[in-house]
Amino acid sequence: MATSKAMTSDLDIYRSAKLLIDQHGEDAAIFAAQQADKCLEAGDLDGKAVWMGVIQAIKELLDQQPPSSGTPLH
Repeated sequence: MATSKAMTSDLDIYRSAKLLIDQHGEDAAIFAAQQADKCLEAGDLDGKAVWMGVIQAIKELLDQQPPSSGTPLH
């Protein structure tokens, strides 16, 4: 059974995004894009749509994180 975006809540997408960030750091979006590509190759457009949502959530979550280089915020 293919996963559809309608069956996947925003909360699940953000949880997945957070988990991928914890596992892959700045490369989380790359990993998610690879998964989206695999879904596309398999003809699973619903799965691809879910992964695209995860990519967007990863970008949003990473944009909210403070710089890790010790650079002053002001």
